[in-house]
Amino acid sequence: MGGERDVFVNCPFDPDFKPFFHAIAFTIVRSGFRVRCALETDDASENRFAKICAIIKNCHFGVHDISRTEVRGNPRLPRFNMPLELGIFLGAKHYGNAEQKAKKCIIFDRERYRYQKFISDIAGQDIHSHCGKESTLIGQLAAWLRAQSADPVIPGGEAIAREFRSFKEHLPEIARARRLGIREMTFGDINGIIVAYVAAPANAGR
Repeated sequence: MGGERDVFVNCPFDPDFKPFFHAIAFTIVRSGFRVRCALETDDASENRFAKICAIIKNCHFGVHDISRTEVRGNPRLPRFNMPLELGIFLGAKHYGNAEQKAKKCIIFDRERYRYQKFISDIAGQDIHSHCGKESTLIGQLAAWLRAQSADPVIPGGEAIAREFRSFKEHLPEIARARRLGIREMTFGDINGIIVAYVAAPANAGR
């Protein structure tokens, strides 16, 4: 397996979910891990499914948010990308070699038992509910990552949530300095900004 601190993020990437995606990415970086996801490369010559499988193969950890599977659009159809990518991750852990079997993940939904209505085959998994709140998501994810790293330096979820709120306040200014519009930021842009922000001496101790 590739990076022992690489975290595969499986979540919606639409504008409505972007604040939660930013919260997930910030919490992962602040906890000393590296964010990986399907958006990290934009290569039309590369098969998307193969790219996702390759990223999952190289990630020891996974964060899966299956809270956005409801029917939407025209025609009105459910969104199954997140359950599919969760299935690939769990399949890699179940059928893979010793390295793959060591994979660990956390699964989020809006309500703890809602998943039973659309993906009951994962009954028995410990599903976490973020109730549609960024602070709840950050708190639970930070606690999980801290347990995986066993690093006493990593702060708790409340502290990271405060830091994330401060980051969001500074983000428009950071974007202007980079001559970027908030809406045009790619995954590479926001990930690089978060990494630089967390590493900046001015933010040490926060």
